[in-house]
Amino acid sequence: MAKAIGMIEVNSIARGILVADQMVKTSDVEIVTANSVCPGKYIAIVHGEVSSVETSVKAGLNVAGDFFVDSIVIPNVHPSVFPAIVAGTMPDEVKALGILESYSLSTMVIAADAVLKVADLQAIELRLGTGLGGKSYFTYTGDVAAVKAGNEAGKEVVGEKGMLINAEVIPSPDKKLIRTLF
Repeated sequence: MAKAIGMIEVNSIARGILVADQMVKTSDVEIVTANSVCPGKYIAIVHGEVSSVETSVKAGLNVAGDFFVDSIVIPNVHPSVFPAIVAGTMPDEVKALGILESYSLSTMVIAADAVLKVADLQAIELRLGTGLGGKSYFTYTGDVAAVKAGNEAGKEVVGEKGMLINAEVIPSPDKKLIRTLF
């Protein structure tokens, strides 16, 4: 079971592919996703044991060079972050809906981890840059109090970096809207 997640963001697709290759060649990690994102950047996200992820990210940073944008390592990441990145989650029920929106991809991964750790919540999707002009958003569900607590935790993380665009809580989203989320 993966215990850490690491991410590197660069502003060159070609260099990003090289970074991702170096990350997996250097350490025993698995790729969560490695792909181009808007506007013309590239992200490589890996997971594994904490020390392996740290080594992998360090190796990727060594080749990122002048194309480096941002990086993170989150030890003991919430396990629901992984499937949310690849939109592989489908909660049984959407009681209340929380939405966080940010200008920062890496900060949103940190915020999603914080949201999921603060209350009994289920991740829906963690969208990182693809088709969003470089923005990111995270959707999640739980009871109204839990979603409000999650939103506050997420706003605190994203707001510290000045990257928060908006955060919303929808107490009882309509079923017609819920169908568009999956």
